[in-house]
Amino acid sequence: MSLVRRLQWTLAGLLCAALLWAAVAPLHYASREQLLEFTRAAAVPVRPEVRLTLGVRDVLLLRNRDRAPHVFGQVLVLPGRVVRLPFEQAGDFPFACDLAPASTVVVRVQPQPDPGWGRLRWRLLALVEAVRDLPLQGPDE
Repeated sequence: MSLVRRLQWTLAGLLCAALLWAAVAPLHYASREQLLEFTRAAAVPVRPEVRLTLGVRDVLLLRNRDRAPHVFGQVLVLPGRVVRLPFEQAGDFPFACDLAPASTVVVRVQPQPDPGWGRLRWRLLALVEAVRDLPLQGPDE
């Protein structure tokens, strides 16, 4: 067997092992909070949808970095303040928000995924969201 063929089989085995781990390993995170920031200075408006998962990310952390107060549902978030909204059941929860594009933010709370394909899918979606939310920064001139 050639060296290239061995390398291909080794890489394929490592990929299968990583996918198996992602499908069955427990979900542990340092914080159960998902951040939502309010600021008019940002070029990106507040996201119209926030995804939470029970037991993993089930607290919505509202942070106001603006000079004016903002409304999220029935919560008034004063400038420089942080408000935590815990969720204890799965479902879709619409909240009025003065900085959202459609004036509404839907908080989608999902049950914790079972081991297997559901957990693998959850991890892949979390990876896509993390990459999507990376700040864009141009080269220094």
